[in-house]
Amino acid sequence: MAFQVENLSEAIREVKTKLRRELPAYATVFQEVESEMRRKVAQIVKEREAGETVIPVLHYFDIATGTVSPEMISKIRDRGACVIRETFPPEQARAWDDEIAEYVKGNRLNEKLANAAEDKYFGTLAAAKPQIYGIYWSRPQVRARQSESLTQVRAFLNGLWLAESEGRRHFDPGQVPAYADRIRRRPPGSSSLGLSPHVDGGSVERWLGPNFRNVYRHVFSGDWQKYNAFDGASRPDAEELPSPAVCSMFRTFQGWTALTRQGKGDGTLQLIPIANSMAYVLLRALQDDVPETELCGANPGRALSVQPEWHSLLLEGLASIPLMQPGDTVFWHPDVVHAVENEHRGGGYSNVMYIASTVGCHKNSAYLEKQAPAFLSGKTPPDFAPDDFEVDFRGRATEADLTPLGRSQLGLPLL
Repeated sequence: MAFQVENLSEAIREVKTKLRRELPAYATVFQEVESEMRRKVAQIVKEREAGETVIPVLHYFDIATGTVSPEMISKIRDRGACVIRETFPPEQARAWDDEIAEYVKGNRLNEKLANAAEDKYFGTLAAAKPQIYGIYWSRPQVRARQSESLTQVRAFLNGLWLAESEGRRHFDPGQVPAYADRIRRRPPGSSSLGLSPHVDGGSVERWLGPNFRNVYRHVFSGDWQKYNAFDGASRPDAEELPSPAVCSMFRTFQGWTALTRQGKGDGTLQLIPIANSMAYVLLRALQDDVPETELCGANPGRALSVQPEWHSLLLEGLASIPLMQPGDTVFWHPDVVHAVENEHRGGGYSNVMYIASTVGCHKNSAYLEKQAPAFLSGKTPPDFAPDDFEVDFRGRATEADLTPLGRSQLGLPLL
């Protein structure tokens, strides 16, 4: 689904007037939200400086056996992120890393990258893109997506959401359709190739789009305490402005699978682990010190940047993920602010496969109809710049590599 805006400046001016009219106490409400964010950030800083793990960590065994504690579930919902140890055996992840390295080298991908299409999705962020390779259909990626263990993990994460609310069923959390994404291969010593703090999956649409705005209806009405970042209402109906690399599926969690050991300082992921921080970002743009035709730096078709000029309080809570081992996975709520370190000061490659968590809904089914032909032909999935590198790659996954679960997740009929 696509959302269109003809005159952006005027549209922003009009929606800010409307939102302020409907919430005359917008300044007071923002101060309340700001106070809550200050409390959460202070707790994160305290834990971070004490050397504690800011991001909740659990083990795949607990998910597989249904023994995740209520306290852990509550913490994941509060922080909007988690690390799951040994989703895959370390030796499996290392073997996949070796196979991907050969897939990249054997098909001379680095030579082809010189002519790669530029998606410009991160064009307004402070740093350039990290070493993200536009490959989607290597056998390790396909096998990881359709694996029983990762499917079970993602179904567990989907279950943290409200699939039904206000008399409507929004999605099926038991379904985990495949969203084919890329890989990162970051060599040691690389610098100035990170991503500054941002949120994916929509920028100006969060204010301008009626369906997107309804996701945050409690925030914009001033009843922000009722806002639940895990309420699925209107999430599958949100519409994005057309742009290469803007995700067209509803992801309950973004995520990646570690193929190598990596942690703080290795050019890897940082999070501001506050699930409901979007309430702060949205209301910040309505305050009187923000120009009438601006939304605190939000630009159409780009990642929603979180900037020191407007969001300095949140940025104090930026924390690195804990040390990851091959086979570990990390997931974060789609509204959680995240970044990638500029420098990789470690001694080895920092490699991951991007694999998110998704659900069964009309929006995701519509995307699968476009993505399935791309898999069958080896072309780039529809959300990404159309390089089509893999059409003639040796070692690319084909239908023969799909399990019945894999076929179902790609929206292909069972044989």
